[in-house]
Amino acid sequence: MRSLAILLSFFVLVSCATIVNDANVPVALSLSDGSDGECKLTNKRVSLSGKVPATFMVRRSDDRLRIECTSESGKKGIASIPSEIEGAKLAGSVVFFDLGITDSITDKHRTYASSFVVPVN
Repeated sequence: MRSLAILLSFFVLVSCATIVNDANVPVALSLSDGSDGECKLTNKRVSLSGKVPATFMVRRSDDRLRIECTSESGKKGIASIPSEIEGAKLAGSVVFFDLGITDSITDKHRTYASSFVVPVN
């Protein structure tokens, strides 16, 4: 009975960020000239498009979030947001013995900047 409890406890504690973090992270976008427009956001896990200024729910990934925007007046803007590691989640993952393996598969330990202004020409 005791070994079963230890084994169950081990599996409950493994993959902390995977259990705690949502798969998506909010990213608020606006254009540098203050105009309205439309943007396309892509990374290896998701492709989104919509009107800006707005907040998009972007799937966490270990690659850059690429952004292509067009303002209502026809101006173009291209940018990318680097993916960052949430340090506390990674440290917790190491403490709970999975060494970040599960989180590296799901990318739930990664995040993007919460707001970003896309420069337009």
